[in-house]
Amino acid sequence: MTYTTHQMPPIAFYKLYQIIGNPNAVPAVPALIPIGKATFLNGVKAGKFPKPIKLGARSVAWKVEDIRALVESLGGD
Repeated sequence: MTYTTHQMPPIAFYKLYQIIGNPNAVPAVPALIPIGKATFLNGVKAGKFPKPIKLGARSVAWKVEDIRALVESLGGD
């Protein structure tokens, strides 16, 4: 199961596990973009995916509007 962009809040930050999903979590977190962690982070490094925002010394997240635009550009709903 994946989310659609219609189910995304208008303003938020998404952590990596919320973008690529985590089927082992309880309850499972469905993927917005069903790719692996390394593939996503390599896409960020290559400039194909949006850069994260640094929230703290060891915490980053992505703006929901950047992820929504990415999903839509990839042909998502």
